[in-house]
Amino acid sequence: MAPVQVGAGIGIANLPNQRHKIVAKSGANFTLMVCGESGLGKTTFINTLFTTSIKTPKTYKRRYNKTAEKTVEIEIIRAELEEKQFNVKLSVIDTPGFGDYTNNRDSWMPIIDFIDDQHESYMRQEQQPKRQELSDMRVHCCLYFIRPSGHTLKPLDIEVMKRLGTRVNLIPVIAKADTMTPTDLHKFKKRILEVIAAQNIQCYTFPLESDDEASTKRNMNIMAAMPFSIIGSTDDVVTADGRTVKGRQYSWGVAEVENEDHCDFKKLRQLLIRTHMLDLISSTEETHYETYRHAQMETRKIGEAKVKTVTNPKWKEEEEALRKRFTEQVRLEENRFRSWEQQLIAERDRLNKDLEAEHSHIKALEAELEAMQAGLSPKPRK
Repeated sequence: MAPVQVGAGIGIANLPNQRHKIVAKSGANFTLMVCGESGLGKTTFINTLFTTSIKTPKTYKRRYNKTAEKTVEIEIIRAELEEKQFNVKLSVIDTPGFGDYTNNRDSWMPIIDFIDDQHESYMRQEQQPKRQELSDMRVHCCLYFIRPSGHTLKPLDIEVMKRLGTRVNLIPVIAKADTMTPTDLHKFKKRILEVIAAQNIQCYTFPLESDDEASTKRNMNIMAAMPFSIIGSTDDVVTADGRTVKGRQYSWGVAEVENEDHCDFKKLRQLLIRTHMLDLISSTEETHYETYRHAQMETRKIGEAKVKTVTNPKWKEEEEALRKRFTEQVRLEENRFRSWEQQLIAERDRLNKDLEAEHSHIKALEAELEAMQAGLSPKPRK
C-alpha cells in the first residue's frame, strides 16, 4: 500500500526525535568478548579502544604461574562510559587460559557454554510474568585475536571460529600488526580470508549500501580491511615531526595506533562504536538469539529447564587421570594376585610331592614289616 501524504504540522516527523530522547535517557548495554591466546595484547587493546583503563594488565609472572592447571576461565569486567551525557553500560568478557596449553582439546567449551547460557538466561526471563528489569548479558560481538605468525590459521583457530560464528557476531583480528611488514601482513590477511572461505566460517557482515555515497564508501573500506590488523598502546609517544600520538616507540620510528597506514585500529573502532554498534546489538537480538530460541522451543516445552551437559575440559582431564590411575591400580593388584596364585600352586605341588614321597615311604615300611612278620612266624611241625 502506497503511503498517504498528510498535511504539515501533525507531528509524525517528530517521532525520531522522541525515540532519540528515550534512547538518550535509558542509555545502552553493550557486551564485547575478546578471545585469543595470552600475550596478544587483548587487555591493552580494550584500554586503547575506550581510551581509559577498564582492565588492569597482568604481569608476566602472574600470567604463567598457573599453566600447570588446565582450565579456561570466564572473566567479566563491567564499566559505565559517558560521552556527551549518553551512558553506555559496557561489559567486557575475557577468556584467560584459552589456547595456552599443548593439548587444547575442548578448550573452547567454556566459551561456547557461556554464550549459550546468556541466551538461555534471557529466554527464561522473557517467559516470566514480570519482565520489567531483564538482565541482558548476551554477547553482541566477539573479537578473535589471531597470532601474527605470518602463515595461516591454526587448527585451534579454525575449530573455535566455526563454533563462534554461528552464535555471535565474530570479527577476526590480527594482533600486534607492528611485528610484520606491510607485504607480509597483506599476504597473511589473504591466507586467512582463503581459510575462512574454505572452512565456511561465518564472520560479521553488514549492509554495504547506504543512503549516501560517503557512507557506502566508508562501509566498503571497513569491510575490505577485515581481518583487522591492530596495534594497541596506551602510551603517548612523540613522532619525528613533533606530534604526540598513541603508539609504540622503536629504534626505527613510531608505530601509531590511529594511523591507517600502520594498522586498522581506527577502522575497527569506527565499526564497533561509531557506525555499527546498533547493528551489532540488533543482529544479536534478531539473528543469533532468535536462532537459539527457535532451536530450543522446537525441542523443549515452555518453562522446561535446559538439559545441562557437563563438558568442562578440566573435569574431563581429571576424570581421565582418575581412570588411568584406577586402571593402573587394578593391573598391579591383578599382577600381585597372579603372583600369589602361582606361589600357592607351587606350594601345593611341593606338598603333593612330599605327600606322595611319604606315602611311598609308608608303603615301603609296611612291606618291610610284613616281610619281617613272615620271617618271625613259627614253622609248622612235621
